[in-house]
Amino acid sequence: MHEMRDHSAVVDIALKTRPRVVLLDARGDESWLTAVLSCCRRLKRDSFTSIIPVLMLVSSDRLRDAFAAGADEVLRIDVDADEADARLSSMMRRSDRDTDVHPSTRLPGTREIEAELSRRVASGERFAACYADLDHFKEFNDRYGYHHGDQVIRLLARILHDVVKGLCAEEGFVGHIGGDDFLYTVPVAAMTRVCDDVIRVFDELIPLQYSEQDRRVGYFFGKDRRGQLHRVPLMTLSVGVVTNQRRRFSRAIEVSELATEMKSYAKTLPGSIWAVDRRREESTTPVVHIPSIQPTVDRLNRNRGAQGL
Repeated sequence: MHEMRDHSAVVDIALKTRPRVVLLDARGDESWLTAVLSCCRRLKRDSFTSIIPVLMLVSSDRLRDAFAAGADEVLRIDVDADEADARLSSMMRRSDRDTDVHPSTRLPGTREIEAELSRRVASGERFAACYADLDHFKEFNDRYGYHHGDQVIRLLARILHDVVKGLCAEEGFVGHIGGDDFLYTVPVAAMTRVCDDVIRVFDELIPLQYSEQDRRVGYFFGKDRRGQLHRVPLMTLSVGVVTNQRRRFSRAIEVSELATEMKSYAKTLPGSIWAVDRRREESTTPVVHIPSIQPTVDRLNRNRGAQGL
């Protein structure tokens, strides 16, 4: 916790450390109030520090000025302790809510994803964790621009949200890891239907994101990292799936690591597909042995299907 009277130093330390909260005491004469309001504006103008919640203590007649400067919460100097505590708690909840979602998709971010996986592991319920990733997205972004690329990300987020919530309601969860990577969790009983529908809807809608010419031929010419032209097919979706049906997890990181492995495996297969890990852990040895990847076909279709290890 840092306490200081130099408002420039407040901004500097916020840029270096990103504190949990900034408390600005605006009680004092007019020059002091002006300096405090200026400090608040500077914090809120910078994209790095603007997400830090600012709580300001002011006299009753300067509430409007404090909010106009960008304060997230304002306390009157005569506020009682219970109200101050309630307002501070409310502000921190709003801050966590705002920073724990992806700004483009409004889906929960990595911290909420980890919390969800931890909850699933601790509960002992049978669940499937599904890591979804776009194929050929970078090439699409290079050809059509970041604006259209962002539209594709939002489209995928909408597909995942609508399918998962439509079929699983409160038992389903969808999070945005970042970029074109997403993770959703569903009960094992709903895994097949959810993943099938995600693939089906994606393959129906994604061609509409291309120009008529690219959509008609099914590809476009793009440059690789060496500057060589090559055919780039339309985007597909790869989903790596892990469950706790045949293995036990003790930590969320174990689920995420295996889901990442399965996603990488799914990306080696053609078309939009979901691949589920069907290997068993060796319960007779203290070291979990993961055999080499040998695909066992569970369901395979160019546009719709799943494979398992």
